[in-house]
Amino acid sequence: MQPLVGIIMGSTSDWETMRHAADKLDELGVPHETKVVSAHRTPQRLYDYATSAADRGLKVIIAGAGGAAHLPGMAASMTHLPVLGVPVESKALKGADSLYSIVQMPGGVPVGTLAIGKPGAINAGLLAAAILATSDDALAERLKAWRAEQTESVAVDPE
Repeated sequence: MQPLVGIIMGSTSDWETMRHAADKLDELGVPHETKVVSAHRTPQRLYDYATSAADRGLKVIIAGAGGAAHLPGMAASMTHLPVLGVPVESKALKGADSLYSIVQMPGGVPVGTLAIGKPGAINAGLLAAAILATSDDALAERLKAWRAEQTESVAVDPE
């Protein structure tokens, strides 16, 4: 199937976090692709990826990065597609540096920024699915069912 969501990350070590976005999209039946695209080490790859994303049929990009975390913002600067940024936890500052780098975009270059680490990656997958579900009734039903299942899984009593 043609990928609708692109999941990109700055390095292979980011896959430990970003795989959770892919897992959610798999669970909801959303076709996606995953690529390592470093804003600093592979700038031409980033340019090629971001500028061709819409023409290749992508509808949303999820970009995860740690440290300086320029990948989501740079991707957003080169495409009209929604870009969801996932701050990957860094060793030095536990992901706060990544969060600040992604969330503090200048006006005119939006990046939807999620939580640091695994929760952010999970929510990025869910948010990408929700964006796509606005024009895909079958996906909307799968997403509603997923949310209902999540609600039902919460215990009423603590024991």
